[in-house]
Amino acid sequence: MTDYAEEQRNELEAIESIYPDSYTVLSDEPISFTITVTSDAAENEESVEATLKFTYVEKYPDEPPEWEIFSRENLEDGDEEEILTLLQQQAEENLGMVMIFTLVTAVQEKLNEMVDQIKNRREEEKVRQEREAEEAEKVSFQGTVVTIENFLAWKARFELEVAEIRRRRQKDEEQAGKLKLTGKQLFETDHNLDTSDIQFLEEAGNNVEVDESLFQEIDDLDLDEDDPDFNPLEGSDED
Repeated sequence: MTDYAEEQRNELEAIESIYPDSYTVLSDEPISFTITVTSDAAENEESVEATLKFTYVEKYPDEPPEWEIFSRENLEDGDEEEILTLLQQQAEENLGMVMIFTLVTAVQEKLNEMVDQIKNRREEEKVRQEREAEEAEKVSFQGTVVTIENFLAWKARFELEVAEIRRRRQKDEEQAGKLKLTGKQLFETDHNLDTSDIQFLEEAGNNVEVDESLFQEIDDLDLDEDDPDFNPLEGSDED
């Protein structure tokens, strides 16, 4: 008859000597303990870690122990599921034998694989980003590929812009030319000016009135034509 308690005590002594820094007893009844497993990592590489909790059942090792991931570091949910699946497979393959060392070793190897996978994913991401940067640089250097359609569209926009620039320039030149014209030149170039007075008189017609009282008869004026200072526009000295 198998002495399960004896086998369990012997395994615990071996585990304590193998994992002195990562083995921690949680309870004696039922026997429960944790072992912290850390991946091997080279310098400047990030490691991953999982703390496994094991609990002996009454008929261990003929029945598998209970296990769970007590804590984890740098592991994702998908990684945790992979570890639990691995523990299940290893336990089924080792029924009837003490298996804690085998289970921990399998998880250790799995964590190392995960570190390599993380490293590969990061390298692939780096390569992808570099490739995208190179493609973006090529596009900026080459510019837009010229086709008949986009060339005709550009040509139409260009001709409209040139026509608008010419129109504005001609308008500015005309305005500048008018500012430089003299009064005589304006009169000669603008025919509206030479008809404005005539048009005014025509519109006035016979309605133009003259106040005759403002004028004196020429005979009533005392004018001395022999006077050398005589100026008919200034009037007589008496005035």
